[in-house]
This record gives sequence, structure tokens and C-alpha cells, in this order.
Amino acid sequence: MQDPAFRTLLYRYFFFGWLFKDVSRGNVFERAAALRYNRDHAHWLPTYMRRWLSCGLIFYALGGLFEWGLNAPALSVVFYIPGALSVPVNAVIGAAWLGLKGFLPPF
Repeated sequence: MQDPAFRTLLYRYFFFGWLFKDVSRGNVFERAAALRYNRDHAHWLPTYMRRWLSCGLIFYALGGLFEWGLNAPALSVVFYIPGALSVPVNAVIGAAWLGLKGFLPPF
């Protein structure tokens, strides 16, 4: 068996879509099985939240270092933007985790 490429591993490290099954395909029983599978694998979502949070904090700290320490505010934007983008990604992951764990009421 061949090892996956580095970019595949990097994608899997930060994005969780590969871990879950599509609930909108198949008949009623297949969709129910996919939902159960997704709920069983929802325990990985806090791990992804920690990864995005730590990367966001690192990028934000690097942005502060470049802005205040090195006096390069234009270059700090390169680090502030990925740090800021980690917040909505964490919000999406948190909503998915709450929805799959059943903490949110159904609509």
C-alpha cells in the first residue's frame, strides 16, 4: 500500500470533510447509517478545533511580532489574515460538533 502524498496529509490534518459520509445520498436506511457513522466520528472535531485555534494563535502572535517588534505593519497583514480566518473555521467546526452530538435542537 502506498503512503499518501504530503499535501493529502496536510489537507487531512486541517480539514475534516474526508472523515464523514454524505447523508444526502441513498435510501432512508443508508442515510440513517451515514448519520450514525458521522455521529460516531464526531469526537474528532474538537481535535480539529484545537488545531485551528493553535494555528490561529500562532499566526496572530507572528502578526503582532511583525507589527510591534519589527515595525512592519504591512507585512503583519500576511499573518493577521490567516489568524482571523481561523475564527469562522472554528465556528463551523463547533456548530458541526454540536449538531452531530445532539446538543442543538432539530430545526
